[in-house]
This record gives sequence, structure tokens and C-alpha cells, in this order.
Amino acid sequence: MEKIKSLYGKLKTNIARAVVGREEAVRYLTAALICGGHAVITDVPGTGKTLLTKSLASSLSLSFSRIQFTPDLMPSDITGIRYFNMKTQEFEFLPGPVFANIVMADEINRATPKTQAGMLECMAERQVTVDGERYPLADPFMVIATQNPIESSGVYELPEAQLDRFLVSLSVGVPDRSETVMILKKYDKQSEAPTVGPVASADDVSAARLELDSVYVADDLYSYIAEIAAATHRAEGVELGASPRAAQALLSVSKCLAAMDGRDHLLPDDVKACAVTVLAHRLVMSATSSLTRGAAEKAVLSVINTVPAPTEDRSAYKPR
Repeated sequence: MEKIKSLYGKLKTNIARAVVGREEAVRYLTAALICGGHAVITDVPGTGKTLLTKSLASSLSLSFSRIQFTPDLMPSDITGIRYFNMKTQEFEFLPGPVFANIVMADEINRATPKTQAGMLECMAERQVTVDGERYPLADPFMVIATQNPIESSGVYELPEAQLDRFLVSLSVGVPDRSETVMILKKYDKQSEAPTVGPVASADDVSAARLELDSVYVADDLYSYIAEIAAATHRAEGVELGASPRAAQALLSVSKCLAAMDGRDHLLPDDVKACAVTVLAHRLVMSATSSLTRGAAEKAVLSVINTVPAPTEDRSAYKPR
């Protein structure tokens, strides 16, 4: 698993030049990139969400665009428009900012549902349709959306069905005292973040994706993941549990975490490690439970603690 492990190591080291801490967030953003998925970061302002996303994009030789979502943003402002060129006397397509490898959807929950749906259609279909014409998006293509959880004015929350389009949901968290001291020292005499240069390319991402298919998954681990998905439907406070797509996402991210650790086979601990990040945002909670912050995360943790993990010894595993 050298390609995946190497790519993650390069990105983690390079991003650390500009972003203090946040290794867990970098780990899951890298996993989303390799798995071909998208990520949503929900956290309060000023915790480094934008800096982290920009640093990830700068670490890769890929195109990057940032879209600031507002209530007056229209779907065409994202996808692009067809306009009449007076010189050529023909209609031409003007691509929107979604035509980039990494797209930051900043404060996506500030846009109207119509605009949110337009963005999420691009994420699902990897293409844009304007006036009947289809335009493929870049490859690789990844959306990193951010949300502010503390404001309700002028906010249109993403429904669970739309959140299901995101492979992982994470929080960068508020830095502790030692990390805050490091941030103050790093930015004391400079107004802008240190610039980071590219350390990997699109070919490196493609090679890592191919290598992901080589991670071996035993039959009992397929059953383990399926049972976790089924158990979320029976968890207390959950109205609708994980879908088959959620189970597939859990498998993909688990395999990626195993490869990042240099292993070519999956372990139950890999599944446990990412279950909350992959599943919690996909659960539909009851009206009562939804009023409690972190209820979905607690439900997933309860499932992980309840469902028996396979006990086969894989320490001596040899690839076939």
C-alpha cells in the first residue's frame, strides 16, 4: 500500500506547514479524495476550515475554486451559462466555478434548497447539464462543503437525503491551548498563511485509487459492516438508519484507513475508527432525539459497542 500511504504522508506533512494540528481532518479528507467522494465540515467560524481546504488543494497539482454560498446565489452561478457571442453569432458555454478538481462550497447551508440541489447534482452525476447539453466535470472531482452550526438566521439546513451524498462528515474542532499558542507564534508577524506548494499530482491520486482495490476484505468483515448498517435501524432514537450506499461508503473509507496504515487487509478496528464519521450524518433521527446535540454520533457509537466484531486473528495474514 505504498502509493496510498505515501500520498497521505506527503499531504499531512505539507499541510502541517500552514495548518496547526488537524491531522484527523487531513486523514479523512485524503480518504474522501482517494475514494472519489466528498466531505462536509461542520464547525464554528475561525477554526481553520477554509485554510485547511485551501492547503489541501495547494498541496495537489489540481485546479481549485471557492464558492461563497449566499441566499441570492443561483444554480447557474455555480454550473455556468450559455450566452450569445455577438462576434461569432453563436451560443457558447461559459463554465462556472464548479469546473475545478477541488471545489470549496463555503457555508453551503446559506444557499436556498434549489441552489443546494444544483450543487449536489454535480456531486452525484459528475456532470453539468445546461440547455440540454452535458458537460463532464474534472477528474478527480471533489467538493468540500462547510457549514456553520451555531446560526439559524438565513440558513437552509441540508436534508439528510442530501447529506447522504457526502462520503464523510467531520469537525476540525477548536484548538487546545498548546495549539493556540503555536498558531499565535506562526502568524504573529505575518498577515497571511504560509503558502504551500504541490507535493502530489492527479496521477498520484489515480494510482492511489487503483491501489485501494487491492485491499483484501474477508467475508466476515463484509458481514460485520452489513450488520452495523442494519443495527442503525434498530438504534434508539433513529427513525431511518444507514442505507446500502452508507454501508458501501463505510467499506471504502475503512479500506483507505487500512492502506494509510500500510496494511493490505482490512481489520475490524478500521471499521470502528471511521463509523461515526461516515454514518452519523446519514441517520434520520426522531423529533425528540434531533433536539439533542450529538444524538446521531451517540447512536452510531452505541451500535459499534453492541455489534460483535469478528474475532479471527489476522496478525499473520498473507495476501493471496
